[in-house]
Amino acid sequence: MDDHCSRKLLLQFDGGSRGNPGPAGIGVTLATPEGKTVYELAEFLGNHTNNFAEYTALIRGLAAAVELGATELVIRADSQLVVRQIQGQYRVKSPDIRPLYQQAMALLNKVPKWSISHLYREDNSRADTLANLAMDGRTKVEFRPPAIAGK
Repeated sequence: MDDHCSRKLLLQFDGGSRGNPGPAGIGVTLATPEGKTVYELAEFLGNHTNNFAEYTALIRGLAAAVELGATELVIRADSQLVVRQIQGQYRVKSPDIRPLYQQAMALLNKVPKWSISHLYREDNSRADTLANLAMDGRTKVEFRPPAIAGK
């Protein structure tokens, strides 16, 4: 990618667990500012907590954004806990979640400009649908448009 070119992407993610802990899955979407989907992921994680699933979804989305060369990333999620921890408003107290938080922050350090904000569940329907697809099917489905797949 040319250094003078900027690549802005919108990342939305969701993680869920049926039971907490229980069968867990994640949904991730990456799109251009114009709304063109450049990446989607639905992945079953096995038995985990909801917070583990939320952080895993964020990490998978960040890794894909970095791989796609994002120079600016707008992140939106319905997990108020994750959003506020990434913003620095809440401390990460759980020893199980701290390594995931650190991994997410390390990936964010690879993106020159980023922001994260909370959105309501109804505004995160695609990521939620993907997370439920993963839990229902106990599977992983990854989508990359052909032009992106070769990168």
